[in-house]
Amino acid sequence: MFGIVYRFKVTPGKAEAFIDAWARMTVAIREQRGGLGSRLHDAGDNVFFAYAQWPARETRDASMALESADAQASADMRDCLESSETLLSGEVTADLISKTE
Repeated sequence: MFGIVYRFKVTPGKAEAFIDAWARMTVAIREQRGGLGSRLHDAGDNVFFAYAQWPARETRDASMALESADAQASADMRDCLESSETLLSGEVTADLISKTE
């Protein structure tokens, strides 16, 4: 598996809209592109970070080469952001996160 960590700086007052758009985008990627899902965390001060997981780097790369899985969610996310960046990415070497539904 392949994981990637993102950092988002959200415009003050737009956190709820960002969370909603992020969730819609994550579901679209999971349903249409083979992503394994993501977790979003609130780090405070309008900063969020997310960890997304893919079955393989190639699956993620192929998805990124296509148009957005949900163009409206993508536009809505951009409208909420001051900045975003990819912090880290790499192959999973150990997985100890609980598998809860």
